[in-house]
Amino acid sequence: MMEQAIQFVTAHPILSFAWVGLLVAVIFTTFKTTLSKVKEVSNSDVTRLINSEEAVVVDTRTIDEFRKGHIVGAINLTPTDIKNGTLAVLDKHKERPVIVLCANGTSARAPADALVKEGFTQVYILKNGLSGWTADNLPLVRGK
Repeated sequence: MMEQAIQFVTAHPILSFAWVGLLVAVIFTTFKTTLSKVKEVSNSDVTRLINSEEAVVVDTRTIDEFRKGHIVGAINLTPTDIKNGTLAVLDKHKERPVIVLCANGTSARAPADALVKEGFTQVYILKNGLSGWTADNLPLVRGK
């Protein structure tokens, strides 16, 4: 078995390095996510947090996407706003749960991590983003 692996690596060095790089990236991402203070939550968790703990929803999509439909009471802040510390609208909510969402759940982690660094104590990411929310036929507000 080991001899076959060595033969493969010598015959396909670029493919082998790519595979090792991917493996390292997956392990790193998994490790980082596990240790993160930001946790991923489901639609039902979001509903519970909003209703029982007065959670604040931060929608990181563009203003045009936000106007097409967003969760009731959501605040629209782009990742750039959050990265630059433009958080005056959120400062009064530092001790409340904050749910960060994007279009599909893939780009909300960096803004959520930035909120933790700014002192927010309970930060969550909506699993599957707004696409998961709409797939479950949950309510949206259109316009502002």
